[in-house]
Amino acid sequence: MNALRNKVQLIGNLGKDPQVMEVGSGVTLVRFSVATTEYYKSSKGTTRDTQWHAVTAWGKTGELAARLLKKGSLVALEGRLVSRSYEDKQGHTRNVTEIRLNDFLVLKESQA
Repeated sequence: MNALRNKVQLIGNLGKDPQVMEVGSGVTLVRFSVATTEYYKSSKGTTRDTQWHAVTAWGKTGELAARLLKKGSLVALEGRLVSRSYEDKQGHTRNVTEIRLNDFLVLKESQA
């Protein structure tokens, strides 16, 4: 069986314009964040719950995302979760889980 077991799909809005970086021998890395918001009723009325998701895109997919997406864009994403760790400037180990983008669809461009 060759089914994907690590797959995530989200619809949300970009928090800021994608950041484009060139890493080793001309490979493009693009980073951006996507906000998803859910509303639900609680004893206090309607509650808004916004989650932020870090997204990375490599190569041609990243280049296309950088060209088509901007702050506020509504986008449907498909990718996989990737966890990594790094050491910050203070020497503390930080763990990050991000979405490695496979494909995306612009649902609505930003009006900004």
